[in-house]
Amino acid sequence: MAKSGLFTVVVQFAHHSPQSRRLPANIQLITVSLPMAKRRFPKLAMALDDKLLVKFTSALEEGSVNGYVLDIGPRFFLMAIVDGGIWFDGFQCHRLSDVRELQVPHKYAAFAEAAMRKRGERMPKKPHISMVSLEKLLLSAGRAFGLVTIHREHVAPGVCEIGRVVSVGKGRVKLLQIKPDARWDDEPYVYRLSEITRVDFGGGYENALQLIGGPSAETNQAP
Repeated sequence: MAKSGLFTVVVQFAHHSPQSRRLPANIQLITVSLPMAKRRFPKLAMALDDKLLVKFTSALEEGSVNGYVLDIGPRFFLMAIVDGGIWFDGFQCHRLSDVRELQVPHKYAAFAEAAMRKRGERMPKKPHISMVSLEKLLLSAGRAFGLVTIHREHVAPGVCEIGRVVSVGKGRVKLLQIKPDARWDDEPYVYRLSEITRVDFGGGYENALQLIGGPSAETNQAP
C-alpha cells in the first residue's frame, strides 16, 4: 500500500496463481435488479447522477478507492479511478456488497477537482462496458480494452491476474495472461466467475504491459 498526500492507494502488480479453485462454502452470491441496487445504494446513485468524487474502502482490500461512479449494475459498479497523485488512472468495477465507509462527496473533493482542472485532467467518458452481468462486463471490457485485470480476494488475496479475455461461458472466464515482464503465457487459464471480486482495465499498468508486450498470438481470435 502506498500513501500520497490526501489519498491512500493500493498498488498491485501482476502475479500468476494456480488455476481456479472451488468457491468456499461460506461465500454466498447475491444478485439484485438494477433498480433495487440503486435503491439499496442511494449514495452511489447520487454520485452517479451528480458526477461527484467519492471515496470508499473495500471489505476485502486495504487502502481506499477514489473516483467517479460511471455506471451501476446489479452486482458491480463502474468507477473512473483517481490515483494517489490525483490523476485519472483507468477504470475499476467493484462489487456493491464490498463497499464500506462511503464518502459522497469525497471530503477533499474541492481540492482534488481544482488540481485536476489546473492540470487539464478531464473525467473520462464511460467506456462501452455492459454492467448487466459479470459475463457481459468481462466480454465488453475485453472488446474495449486489450488487457483486463481480475481479482479473486477470497481465494487469492493480494493477487491479480492480467490478460486478454479469450472467452466467457458456463460460469468461467478463459484468460490468456501476460507476465510482469510483459511476456505472454502460451496457454490461457480458466477462472470461475463466482470467485471474481473486482475487474480493472485501462489503467497505467495495464497500458504499460500492453505497450511492451504487444498483441498476443491469439489476438485474431475475438472473444
